[in-house]
Amino acid sequence: MSFSALVTRKTESGAITSAIETLDDSQLPDGEVTVAVAWSGVNYKDGLCLTGGGALVRSYPHVGGIDFSGTVIDSRDARYAPGDQVISTGWRVGEIRWGGFAERARVKADWLVPLPAGLTARDAMVLGTAGLTAMLAIDRLEANGLVPGAGEVLVTGAAGGVGTIATLLLSRLGYSVAAMSGRPELTAELQSLGAATIISRDEFLGQPDKVLESARWAAAIDAVGGPVLGKLLKQVKPSGAVAAIGNAAGVEVSTTVLPFILRAVSLFGIDSVSQPYDVRVAAWARLARHFDSSAYSGFVREAGLPDVPAIAAEILRGRVRGRTVIRVAGA
Repeated sequence: MSFSALVTRKTESGAITSAIETLDDSQLPDGEVTVAVAWSGVNYKDGLCLTGGGALVRSYPHVGGIDFSGTVIDSRDARYAPGDQVISTGWRVGEIRWGGFAERARVKADWLVPLPAGLTARDAMVLGTAGLTAMLAIDRLEANGLVPGAGEVLVTGAAGGVGTIATLLLSRLGYSVAAMSGRPELTAELQSLGAATIISRDEFLGQPDKVLESARWAAAIDAVGGPVLGKLLKQVKPSGAVAAIGNAAGVEVSTTVLPFILRAVSLFGIDSVSQPYDVRVAAWARLARHFDSSAYSGFVREAGLPDVPAIAAEILRGRVRGRTVIRVAGA
């Protein structure tokens, strides 16, 4: 059966181009489950894949889209049957394997999770990898002992996908949230998500740098990396922790050992790509209980498959706030 897809190709000169093409089921990769894709989303990794950045795509032609949701068409795995609604995130789908920027996708059954009650397929892509990552970060911080009332929780890169969703979730779970952003024009929007305090990134980095600074944060979710992560580690309260989920400001981190040996601060890396099936199912179930789609609606942009290349370029320039969902069906 034929279907539409956004196909990314590499020319002989090395240029990367993407365009809507008609493909056939026989061209789909191997996998136990074939899905009629309803929605996808645009993430930072998608921006890299559609522009050739980061060497994420190994071979061309390629179909990107690291996230998708839709309905099972065919399954050779007992967990899924035709008509089931499912979510796909992670496992290098959309990077080294074809992903969700197409009306059909085929993946391994282990890489899917059932759409939990309380979420629509569109909601699932409003959340996507960003929402899953935010939830995994909160779960890890709580496993370290974080509870409401322990103090302020800092979210860096708060205007981005993970940052906005983390701000909303933390607030709904009863935490006092401080949102750090380099975009002061979004102050009111971040406050509408539940941020009690807005921190200017430039002012934060402009403060005198010390080997150990005044302890302020009970915990933090850091989407930025680089100098921001190095500095905030010095401000975490004793036995507090930072969940690192991104590197928008760089992969190099300069700090001191003092937060670790004098305050017992922990630094956790959050990997949403290869989490086991049961961990992902549990995280999605918790997202379904606590995500408020109406409260987040102002941070959602909806577009179609033909719009993806332009949006991918925007996200790499830091011009996209919140989440962009892609209406795939009927592309």
